Amino acid sequence: MSEDTLAKASTVKGNVQFIHTPSGDDLAVLPRSEYDRLVTLAAEAQEDAAASRVVRNSARALREGREVVLPKAVADRLANGDNPVRVLRDWRGMIQGELAVAVGISQNYLSEIENGRRKGPAELQKKFARALGVPVDLLID
Repeated sequence: MSEDTLAKASTVKGNVQFIHTPSGDDLAVLPRSEYDRLVTLAAEAQEDAAASRVVRNSARALREGREVVLPKAVADRLANGDNPVRVLRDWRGMIQGELAVAVGISQNYLSEIENGRRKGPAELQKKFARALGVPVDLLID
C-alpha cells in the first residue's frame, strides 16, 4: 500500500492514528509509551484477577474446612518446629486425655507422639486432624 493510500485511509485522534486498510482491517498506531502503558495495565489486571481467584479459593477452602485461620502465636510455634499435635491441641483447649479418647488411643501413646518418640500412622494423623478441626496437612511434615 502506498503512502498516499495510507494517508487517505487514516484519521488521527489524540496520539493514536487509525488506519482503515483496503482489505477492511482497522488498525491503531500509537506511540510506544502508550503501548507500554497499556501492556502494564493489562499485566496488572491479570495479577488482580489471579489474586481474586486465590482469595475466592481460600474463602471456599475455609468454608469447607480444608483450611483454617491460625492465630499468629500458633503459626509461630508450628514454624519453630513445635510438635503440631501438641500445638493444635493446646490451641483447641484440649487436654491430652480428651484428644486421646477422641482419636481412640491411650494418653501414653499420645504423649509419645507429642514428644516425638513416635509418629503414628497416616490414619491416626487423619483422626487427629478431624478431632482438632484442621487440615491434615498441618500435621504432616
